[in-house]
Amino acid sequence: MTSSENLLGIPPTHLPEDPAAERLEQGVAPDQVAAAYPTSSLAWATLAEDALEDGRTVEGYAYARTGYHRALDALRRSGWRGQGPVPWSHVPNRGFLRSLAALSRAAGEIGEVEEEQRCRQFLRDSSAEAADELGL
Repeated sequence: MTSSENLLGIPPTHLPEDPAAERLEQGVAPDQVAAAYPTSSLAWATLAEDALEDGRTVEGYAYARTGYHRALDALRRSGWRGQGPVPWSHVPNRGFLRSLAALSRAAGEIGEVEEEQRCRQFLRDSSAEAADELGL
C-alpha cells in the first residue's frame, strides 16, 4: 500500500481551473491578481509565500488564511464534504494545498502550534504528495 492510496474510497476532489493562474504566469503582481480575482486561492497562496519569504509573518498568516478559506469554499462547491483526497497532480488544486502549507508554516512562526500541526496533518491527509513537494 502506498501513501497515495485512498483508504476511505472517497473520490478525489478536482477544483476547476483558476483564472488567476494565467495572470500570475504572465508576471502580473500577486496583489493585483488577488484584487482582480479575490476568490483565487492561488493568488492568496502566492502572496502568503512571498510574505513569509520576506519575513512578514503576520501578513503571510493573513494571506494564507484568506487563501485557505477561499479554497474551502471552492472545494465545497466542487462536491468536497470535508474529507478525501485533493490531489497535487491536479494543478488547479495547488492553490488550496499551497495555502494550507503556508498557513501551517505561518502558524508555527507565530507560536500557534496546534494550528500548525492541524494544518500539516490536513495537508498530508489531502495530498501526501503535496506535503512532500512543499516540505511538510
